[in-house]
Amino acid sequence: MPRDGVRFRILFVCTGNVCRSPMAERLTRSALGPCPAVQVISAGTHAEPGREMTEHARRVLVRLGGDPAGFGSRSLSPELVAAADLVLTATHGHRAESVAMHLAAATRTFTIAEFGTLVRAVPPEEIVRHRDPVRRARALVDETRAMRGLVRVDRLDIADPYRRSRLVYRMVGRRIARSLAVPLRLLTHPPAS
Repeated sequence: MPRDGVRFRILFVCTGNVCRSPMAERLTRSALGPCPAVQVISAGTHAEPGREMTEHARRVLVRLGGDPAGFGSRSLSPELVAAADLVLTATHGHRAESVAMHLAAATRTFTIAEFGTLVRAVPPEEIVRHRDPVRRARALVDETRAMRGLVRVDRLDIADPYRRSRLVYRMVGRRIARSLAVPLRLLTHPPAS
């Protein structure tokens, strides 16, 4: 096990790391609960480090059950992409930028919406049979990757709500939550007997 105890890293990526990726990060953290072996972080391709989430993003996140406390934006780096076991991006453009930073990440990088759609085609028993959360997460990535090209994904991107209305933020937050619902349910489902 790595020195810091983390054995699986999930990285969410958007542009400024103040709206979409922080909402996804904090919703995932909330669903996973205390699990020191799994680290969930986010970053932005053009982020200004240390910024808080936008007010609308914080409000939507709280409504969806996440906690915005203590969040600070960070810039995406090749090191973050290389260290991640799963990279989930807001758009296909962010996916391309992430992979360009570390080409080996191509097989484990998806848009959030793409991942959510592909996971729906994964046989749940292939995931929930694992008791260890890290083995379960690795199985989820492997099984989802196998669905690429077999399952049609119509809308890869999640629109940027930055400087838009509360309604747009709510729609974006709900889309992120819907996209993550099945993956998070599989990761947190009680182990199969």
